[in-house]
Amino acid sequence: MPSTRFPGATRVLVAWTVLFGTCYSAMANGGFERLEGGSFTMGSNEHYREEATERRVSVGPFMTKATEVTNGEFAAFVAATGYVNTAEKDLDPAANPNLPENLLVAGSMVLAEPASAVDMADSRNWWRYVPGANWRQPEGPGSSIEGLEDYPVVQVSPEDACAFALWKGGCLPTEAEGEIAARAGLEGAGYTWGEGYDPSQGWKANTWQGLFPNVDTKEDGHHGTAPVGSYPPNAYQLYEMAGNVWEHVSDWWVPGHPGKAQSDPKGPPEAFAANFAHPSVGAMHVVKGGSWLRSACWRALGRYRKQ
Repeated sequence: MPSTRFPGATRVLVAWTVLFGTCYSAMANGGFERLEGGSFTMGSNEHYREEATERRVSVGPFMTKATEVTNGEFAAFVAATGYVNTAEKDLDPAANPNLPENLLVAGSMVLAEPASAVDMADSRNWWRYVPGANWRQPEGPGSSIEGLEDYPVVQVSPEDACAFALWKGGCLPTEAEGEIAARAGLEGAGYTWGEGYDPSQGWKANTWQGLFPNVDTKEDGHHGTAPVGSYPPNAYQLYEMAGNVWEHVSDWWVPGHPGKAQSDPKGPPEAFAANFAHPSVGAMHVVKGGSWLRSACWRALGRYRKQ
């Protein structure tokens, strides 16, 4: 799925937080798993159009973080480096002459759940721009991540994600690496755990239950994000490879993939991807993994990899 960009390429999205949830593994946060790589069928001809065409892809060995990056980890990065993330920066009026003044102020998009069903063709019915929304206060001024150190950090752009990964001595995974990690050896399966999803056998991912965007019955125990490691890992011992939050990868987004075998693909050039984006926004990055909002967009740092 493409990463939605907002004016000036600085606007990312926020996640609601919750105060409960059972952690499947107290040791999940912070650990790494080594993946040996291999050849697999990447993409899908049956789901989102941009996931086609199915093709054979080979990926070399790499190490990946077992969980999404947390608020606590990102806070340590900021404390050590003084890094200022993109949602904390005002936009330059000279570089964005067509934007209204209120959209030049540092901030981000926040979910605004309507009271009743709305026209799903217009995402403005459930998103609002909130000045002051950022990773520290993801719902805007007055919100906080205090006590939520083990929740995935949100309101971070691909640039922020790259900066964090470099600080940790790694980088963002490619789309192919992200997909082979999520599939965990299940060739052609519809989910990271296999075929089918029967919640009566236990919840396997943090997703929306009910009628989006106004009714979430939170049968899985969460309305909003869940602490990392809240759901069972896949066969590679990687947590929340589906649901919870979308995850940035390094590839630039285009509406489709080449239908040919590839080895360690890095994705298309940025200049080519820019052909499929508004000039004021620029090329978009791919995101993977779905979110607690299911098919709606939710941006977080995700995880990073090491060689």
